[in-house]
Amino acid sequence: MRIGLGCMRLPVEPDGDEARSVVAAAVAAGVTVFDTARAYDGNERAVADALRAAGAPPDGIQLVTKGGMARPEAPSGQRVWVPDGRARTIRADCEASLAALDGWPIGLWLLHAPDPRTPWATSLRAVGRLLDDGLVGAVGLSNVSRAQLDQALDTVAVAAVQVAVSVLDDGAVRGGVLARCEERGVAVLAHSPLGGPPRVARLRRDPVLAEVAAAHGATPAQVALAWLLARSPVLVPLPGARRPDATRDAAAAAGIRLEAAEVAAIGRHFGWPPVDDEPRPAARRPVAGPGEGGGGEVVLLMGIPGAGKSRASADLAAAGHHRLNRDERGGTLRQLAADLDTALAGGHRRVVVDNTYLTRAARSRVVEVARSHGLGVRCRWLDTPLAQAQVNLVHRLLDRFGALPSSDELATAARREPGLLTPTAQMRAARQLEEPTADEGFTTMERIPFERAASPAGGLPGLLVAAGALAIPGWPATIAAALDGRPVPTLLFDWRPDGPADRPGDDASVDDLAALAGELGGLTGGPVDVALCPHPGGPPTCWCRPPLPGLPMAFARARNVDLTRSVLVGASPAHRTLAAALGAVHHPAHQPAATDT
Repeated sequence: MRIGLGCMRLPVEPDGDEARSVVAAAVAAGVTVFDTARAYDGNERAVADALRAAGAPPDGIQLVTKGGMARPEAPSGQRVWVPDGRARTIRADCEASLAALDGWPIGLWLLHAPDPRTPWATSLRAVGRLLDDGLVGAVGLSNVSRAQLDQALDTVAVAAVQVAVSVLDDGAVRGGVLARCEERGVAVLAHSPLGGPPRVARLRRDPVLAEVAAAHGATPAQVALAWLLARSPVLVPLPGARRPDATRDAAAAAGIRLEAAEVAAIGRHFGWPPVDDEPRPAARRPVAGPGEGGGGEVVLLMGIPGAGKSRASADLAAAGHHRLNRDERGGTLRQLAADLDTALAGGHRRVVVDNTYLTRAARSRVVEVARSHGLGVRCRWLDTPLAQAQVNLVHRLLDRFGALPSSDELATAARREPGLLTPTAQMRAARQLEEPTADEGFTTMERIPFERAASPAGGLPGLLVAAGALAIPGWPATIAAALDGRPVPTLLFDWRPDGPADRPGDDASVDDLAALAGELGGLTGGPVDVALCPHPGGPPTCWCRPPLPGLPMAFARARNVDLTRSVLVGASPAHRTLAAALGAVHHPAHQPAATDT
């Protein structure tokens, strides 16, 4: 049977009676795949005990568990999901799972999610060692992108991938994960195959599912599961259940045989792309690339927030392209694809869409809509490094506020204005980026390397000094070398977590730097501005914590300083990184050698 049981929501009681009844019903119905995880407290032991109580033979059951995920308690008291892909964690989690299962073998072990703090290759090698050392029967991955899967397939014997797939979730299809698994014979374990508990009621009310269900004497939820089975031979839905009757109903979906027309109708209704052997809507005009007989084009501008998409789209709009931008229109990228369809149907033949489009799944809708109107899509990827995109976002904040906002002001503005982001939101977007590839259906692809526009003429050279540099013996010589005999506007900056004020630059927050500023001013021959980031450690909530560029950029705007003509005297690798982002010359403060005089 190609329907398993997702056990995360299984009742875990001290006596285990409810879990045993659900698992027993699943075993009796012919279910052989049971999915649990180390991060589901007490779940592994409950599942293994229930399987034993049901008399299930270990060699006839595929027990799937996952590791590499921590569940620490947040300050709010809620448990949060934090991937941990370090090699020692992967090994420890697997061994802990074996102990919890108490002799029940792990048929399939999955890495719960990629850890952005750990190199992907490191995690993959650790997963492979679990298989090589005979701890598990097979290994796989969970919640991965197509690019991550492709890298894994070259490293590890991937037996299965677990991702969200339902009639309401086609990201694995549009993102190319399902196609790659079909190509390589890798099973796809579909978690949340009914869309998750909050959306099950929507499926029960859906008119198309209800019509098909009536024809088969089934429920809409059963038809939704049967549709997944018909959609791909590698899909294995893992519906969750808390009651025996729900388990039996889900298992019964395996016996429903949908007609090809029903499969196609459900897919169209929920907006899934058609499969290769499914009739596709004819293009309203022959597909044309840019400049082909006046056919027009759709330009997809993509890149992380702050990459420069707005400027590039403005140039295209000035040349006659109709611009569609989610920040201006609101809504989702899916809604923007509908807006594109409307614009093309209304006669626009040259359109630019300039949003993040970080994933293959997001980009696929633009390609699909454009092709339905006989147009090709030209993908222009603004490959802007994160540090330079951060500079662009700080410019945007300074334009908007006139100064750096406090953490609270930034958080409030970011919720209301899509173009204003916190550093963590931008970093998260950068981690999500999937580089575009030729097999996505683009007519042409262009990678646009970053190039910083020249600074306006008239800016003064400046001196940026990290307070830590003034704690290193010999710092006056470093400052003198940086000045080269020229008095220039000077900034003394620092990060001191939990400082006395919440806005960088407030007088109250920099009083304790006054003595250092006075000593530094004696060397520079002029006044010294001071700026302090007082915000706590952890994920940054502000743009002023080095190596984020907020403090020097606010200073430069206030003092008419050209940062590309400036020198930054630093005391750490973070300051070197900051100087590179600003285009400033970096002078590391260093202790003089014994022979220096």
